[in-house]
Amino acid sequence: MLVVIGCGNLNRCDDAAGVRVVQHLREQFGAQLPPGVKLFDAGTGGMEVMFQARGATALIVVDACRSGSDAGAIFRLPGTEIDTAHVPGYSLHDFRWDHAVHAGRRIFGADFPDDLTVYLIEAGSLQLGTELTAPVARAVDEVCAHVAQSIRDRQAATSP
Repeated sequence: MLVVIGCGNLNRCDDAAGVRVVQHLREQFGAQLPPGVKLFDAGTGGMEVMFQARGATALIVVDACRSGSDAGAIFRLPGTEIDTAHVPGYSLHDFRWDHAVHAGRRIFGADFPDDLTVYLIEAGSLQLGTELTAPVARAVDEVCAHVAQSIRDRQAATSP
């Protein structure tokens, strides 16, 4: 099973990039989403990533980032680069998806996907609001195209 997880806050402009990717994929595939593919909007709940990924053979995570690059820059990271241990805090909101990947690998072992790809989209604005900035909206479309192709490739590989 391929699980595609979008992360972010729909009320913080470009922070919603990952969630928007999942929304667009749902619109694009509709009822034609291939069996063995699951789209999940994790919002800001990092813990959900761990549980939604359990049992998957492949995982794609999409989120916004702030690295200092130009708004709309896309970073594609292999899962081997993602393994951030969680330092306990006072809020469940500080348990991010990268912490969930770290914990999921340790808790679920072989039942957690080794095949992990992460797309990060550089945010331009994290202000209150529901609209993406133009460069991030273009990046969301580009990431959607890449993920949709991954879904089609997976479908072709599993079709008789």
